[in-house]
Amino acid sequence: MSRVGKNPIPIPSGTQVTLEGALLKAKGKLGELTITLHDDVEGAIEDNNLYIKPRGNSQRARSMWGTFRAQAANIIKGVSEGWTRNLEINGVGYRAAVQGKDLRLQLGYSHDVVFPIPDGIQVKCERPTHISISGHDKQKVGQVASEIRAWRPPEPYKGKGVKYEGEYIFRKEGKKK
Repeated sequence: MSRVGKNPIPIPSGTQVTLEGALLKAKGKLGELTITLHDDVEGAIEDNNLYIKPRGNSQRARSMWGTFRAQAANIIKGVSEGWTRNLEINGVGYRAAVQGKDLRLQLGYSHDVVFPIPDGIQVKCERPTHISISGHDKQKVGQVASEIRAWRPPEPYKGKGVKYEGEYIFRKEGKKK
């Protein structure tokens, strides 16, 4: 059984973490995030480290212990360093470009797909076939990447579509004559 919750979460310099009852606030150079701790766990800040501890020995308390330790670590890393998710576009004529507050995708449809970029998210296209999504909220960054990928997920025969960087696409053999 994993004991991820036992590990302390180091608080980087320049990041302010406050614990007010069940409300955990993290403020850093990239923004401010808050989470509400579950009733079965409690937090403590000691020696520039954040500790999450279960209140009881029940199965639910132990489950929430690891979950909220991971969520607290994610918001602390998010406000200090930020999160980045990269997408790759494969296919003839498939490309992306940022125009103002919109991401314009050409994915083989008869029209361009215009994706409005949400607040708190930065999208960059260094190359027409590479999209970099970054922000301080891990959930929001992953959700935006997932929504962009959903417009044209990679298909198994030619590998065309939008995929995560480093994602392996299981390729299938085509028809045999």
